[in-house]
Amino acid sequence: MLRYLTAGESHGPSLVAIVEGLPAGLPLTAAYLDRHLARRQKGYGRGGRMAIERDRVRILAGVRGGKTLGSPVALMIENRDWENWSAVMAAGPEADVAAGVVTRPRPGHADLAGAMKYRHTDLRNVLERASARETAARVAAGTCARRLLEELNVTVAGQVTAIGPVRAAAAEVSPDELRDLVESSPVGCADAAASEDMVAAIDRAAAEGDTLGGVFEVRVWGLPPGLGSYVHWDRRLDGRLAGAVMSIPGIKGVEVGLGFAAGALPGSRVHDEIFYDPGRGFFRATNRAGGLEGGVTNGEPLVVRAAMKPIPTLKRGLRSVDLATLVPTTGASERADVCAVPAACVIAEAVVAWEVARAVVEKFGGDTLAEIRERWRAYLEYCRRFPAGASHGDA
Repeated sequence: MLRYLTAGESHGPSLVAIVEGLPAGLPLTAAYLDRHLARRQKGYGRGGRMAIERDRVRILAGVRGGKTLGSPVALMIENRDWENWSAVMAAGPEADVAAGVVTRPRPGHADLAGAMKYRHTDLRNVLERASARETAARVAAGTCARRLLEELNVTVAGQVTAIGPVRAAAAEVSPDELRDLVESSPVGCADAAASEDMVAAIDRAAAEGDTLGGVFEVRVWGLPPGLGSYVHWDRRLDGRLAGAVMSIPGIKGVEVGLGFAAGALPGSRVHDEIFYDPGRGFFRATNRAGGLEGGVTNGEPLVVRAAMKPIPTLKRGLRSVDLATLVPTTGASERADVCAVPAACVIAEAVVAWEVARAVVEKFGGDTLAEIRERWRAYLEYCRRFPAGASHGDA
């Protein structure tokens, strides 16, 4: 079973993640993880924090000689900004807590609800962990899963399709072409013209002291039918993917395939007709389902889309109430982004890769990469020949 935990505060000394369940023999290096951590830091509209941080991971356990051991993998990402906050955020009683007190909750953040839940009067105790800075650790963990998928020739790639009022059609290109187009865009959008308009929209929002959200899409190629399950609600892969993507800070909506648009169409324009070719097996001519039917992958590319709200920390501030005085005020203004949709897309790639890898390990098992590969290849051949050799109740 694959699972991970993260810990760390935004301005604490570091973020850490412990990843359990990776098979032994999986090639994994800090340099590989660092490439994807760097992608999370990019994107036009990012704030001053990204000018400070240079996210690099230290692998503390579970890897030797560039390959996993089968034991838990421990990862650490140092916060460079810690040196500016070490007095305020120290773990011991020497911490200068009073110097960092925040009492003005920001609308749209966890500040007020979190303070009420944990009985904090200093909102810093909430915002330090609720911060999206935590997602750096999630990207590190999810990138371990991505590495496993790559060994099975499964590809994960994302693209931004909207920022603010600017919309771009999702690019229908090969995975390699998509990655090249996205990497060449300052906002992670494969449409060059829309990319320019998105940059202009971010500039306008910044000049007005405002922020922008948007929409992104993550696709996964190379998955066989049968990952996930329809037998229990919590084993349905679409539900697990939606929960993982929704857990990214700022995400307010998730859809698979046609998603919400399917509610306005007749069934004849929603469902994917089934075809068969002796050399290819079963396939679909369309992929409106986004690669999932009944909570199970159907062999077509997985398509997950999400909407991100605008960053709730605004330079001009929104109306709020001071916790200490109960006097009307504006929300506190920490250093923040104008737009983080490109970063959210990278984070979504990581959490989607994690859930897909979990489903792979659940179905194929194996303590080593070699075992998973062997079972994966055998299953792909079975799917290609199906229903030959199958009978009621076959295991």
